[in-house]
Amino acid sequence: MGEGAARGFRLTQGDGPDRYEQYVAPVMEPFVEALLDVAGLRPGLALIDVACGTGFVARGAAVRMAGGGSRVVGVDIVPGMLRTAAARAADDGVVVEWQEAEAGDLPYAAGAFDVVLCQQGMQFFPDRGAAVAEFVRVLRPGGRVAVTTWVEAVRSPFFAAQQQAYEQVGGVELGDWCGSAFGCSAAELTGLFRAYGLGDVVAREVVAEVHLPALSEYVPGCLAATPWGQAVAEARPDGLARVGEVVRGLLAPYASADGAVTLPFVSSLVTGVRRGGAETRI
Repeated sequence: MGEGAARGFRLTQGDGPDRYEQYVAPVMEPFVEALLDVAGLRPGLALIDVACGTGFVARGAAVRMAGGGSRVVGVDIVPGMLRTAAARAADDGVVVEWQEAEAGDLPYAAGAFDVVLCQQGMQFFPDRGAAVAEFVRVLRPGGRVAVTTWVEAVRSPFFAAQQQAYEQVGGVELGDWCGSAFGCSAAELTGLFRAYGLGDVVAREVVAEVHLPALSEYVPGCLAATPWGQAVAEARPDGLARVGEVVRGLLAPYASADGAVTLPFVSSLVTGVRRGGAETRI
């Protein structure tokens, strides 16, 4: 991949985090639910959501775990994402602790949590092994880790169209940076889980048909909610508009009369249990 692929996913400009909350939520929702479904959640547990972004997973977990002395923590490296997360949690009336920290250096004691979750963040970590090592360190014996990562972009037409459009408008390096979102396979995750001492490792695919509103309205907002969209907008005044035109053209065969689309999205979901105690169960 090009140098840009190493930049990860950091929305640091303007209203990027708010746009992420608005435009990425429809795509993330079914995968957030699938992640929470396998996490063994119940009141009284302690949970950490690593690379929490604007808090989709942490807020959902807080609702499911309400009462009984539960603890939900959301961790991210981007202050703006955490500010948006905190504001949304307050609006929803759920209690979540928000902490700025890196996945490979979590500021928590060993065995502090029953559940570690990571929704679409692992592929952007500079050292995935260090992140998994931290997941295991902060997890109590018998606790569970659950992680999602997108499969290859070609299996999700919206993502495939985005990557092709960024490469066409912004060049190979920008296309590679966008492509880094799809660069962590289930095979890599299962290998890392086992290498760092997790047992009962299971990998599965989650496929969801997601309805998106009219592409003429949705695509510009969604593109502006990604770091590669922000990069192409900085590089050329018409960059984001040109990317949007290409995306809409590629997705035109899927569009209904009003411009809306229903598209498949595919993610890997990998779980593991820390050895040394009884598994945390509902």
